[in-house]
Amino acid sequence: MKELKKYLKGHEKETVLAPLFKLLEACMDLLVPLAVAALINQGIANHDTQYIFYCFLFILLLAVLGLFFSVIAQYYAAKVSAEVGTDLRQDLFDHIEAMSFSTLDTLGSSTLITRLTSDINQIQTGINMGLRLLLRSPFIVFGSMILAFTINVKAALVFAVAIPILAAAVFGIMLVSIPLFRKVQAKLDAVMHMTRENLNGVRVIRAFGKEREEVKDFDQKNEDLTKINEFVGKISALLNPLTYALINIAAAVLIYVGALQVNYGEMLQGDTVALYSYMAQMIIELIKLASLIITINKSIACGNRVFQILAIDPGMSYPAANVSSSEHGTIAFEHVSMRYKDASEDALSDLNFAIHAGQTVGIIGGTGSGKSTLINLIPRFYDVNQGEVKVDGINVKDYGAHQLTDLIGIVPQKAVLFQGTIRDNMKWGREDASDAEIEQALITAQAKEIVDGKGGLDYVLQQHGANLSGGQKQRLTIARALVKRPEILILDDSASALDFATDAALRRALRDIAKDTVIIIVSQRISSMMGLDKVLVLNDGCLAGSGTHEQLLKNCSVYQEIYASQYPEKSTSSQEVLA
Repeated sequence: MKELKKYLKGHEKETVLAPLFKLLEACMDLLVPLAVAALINQGIANHDTQYIFYCFLFILLLAVLGLFFSVIAQYYAAKVSAEVGTDLRQDLFDHIEAMSFSTLDTLGSSTLITRLTSDINQIQTGINMGLRLLLRSPFIVFGSMILAFTINVKAALVFAVAIPILAAAVFGIMLVSIPLFRKVQAKLDAVMHMTRENLNGVRVIRAFGKEREEVKDFDQKNEDLTKINEFVGKISALLNPLTYALINIAAAVLIYVGALQVNYGEMLQGDTVALYSYMAQMIIELIKLASLIITINKSIACGNRVFQILAIDPGMSYPAANVSSSEHGTIAFEHVSMRYKDASEDALSDLNFAIHAGQTVGIIGGTGSGKSTLINLIPRFYDVNQGEVKVDGINVKDYGAHQLTDLIGIVPQKAVLFQGTIRDNMKWGREDASDAEIEQALITAQAKEIVDGKGGLDYVLQQHGANLSGGQKQRLTIARALVKRPEILILDDSASALDFATDAALRRALRDIAKDTVIIIVSQRISSMMGLDKVLVLNDGCLAGSGTHEQLLKNCSVYQEIYASQYPEKSTSSQEVLA
């Protein structure tokens, strides 16, 4: 938790004032038993009404001052914890945003969500409680013992013996529970992952009637989390009864010793009451300290998890300065090979091709042939293991952090729309886009009728565009990419939910912008490859063929197989003619 120090910088005043005012409050509490002892020994014993009244006013003043100091301490502690939590959450979010796709694939999103929410909330609670009680409780405990020695040495020896025994019990339980809290958070990650997976795949789960199986799996993970929570809870629950038992034994011994001292005339009755009050304060503060230690243990475990993520290398570095190029709209793969982390073989092997400005290029291949992997290398979502990927004649690794993505508009396989108006979604690529420019992009993407049917650009979309059909979402995501006016437009199987007529109309509309933009169309449909300047055929991560639709039908067996599977009648007739 040394890393937390940098987040406390700038809050030095609050981190000092919060415990300081708590110590002042503790001083007020420690003075109360002395005032009560004086009230009994002198006021009540001597029937001095005026003295009793003054003692009462003094105790009331101590209460008011204690409340005042407590409120100020609470304010400063809450301020520090909230601001540290905010800064830590922001840094973690920024760090996650900077991570490469490869790193994110390894970590998983569920654990990152848990660390951004539950873990940081626990750290925030630990800081708040620590600033208020970490010094106050020990101060009260040892202050009570010191003041007890000023009243009666023999009776105070009870405090001196009880405190080390209590400390040993508390810290023993703490050492056992710290590793278990880490396991609790790990089990929480698993539950979070399961929940997220079910929410994202609820339609598939229902379509295959797998609700019972998923509920059973969730119940198992939830039960695992419950069991370890119960186990940790049982250990933590030992603190209160254990401290109560030890303190009450100490209190009984104190009363016995005090009674003997009063009988022998070595101690006044008021002093006995004061000593018991100090013992009662010790009981309360040790219980608070025990709860605080549990909270801090959780915070330490959660803090270690958060800083583990912050310590991970994002996986990609970018030059400080942007680069300039005389070329525009060119892409080159030079003997590129790429392997996913922890994979046993390459996803792409020795790809070597070039795309020139103004070309419309198609990429086709079987499932798992590496189509999406290939286009993910162009905006540098992943880094290659061998070779170079060049955009505008420059290696993608030489571009600044956002310079490369500013040149590229990409429509992923899964259409993702965000909660908000259609206008807000369209402006993701270019915030200064006018309504006229958005409308033109919608026309090109065959989405104008969708927006008109919804009442215009101010129509509010639900999260992930849940109030739209699959084809509507795809057309709007294509329009969003067009609004950006990219130099390179990549459509990664983004027309799969469109009917053939709409798909054909979209490709015709894209031809009008092709002279200014490189367009890459990834598709499973042969129809989408017809009429393109070049088609790249992938097979098991290798380039199986390159050329126009007509050329590939003659000389590429993989393309011929795909064509035959989609147009069996035409394929049969052409084979008969050749025969």
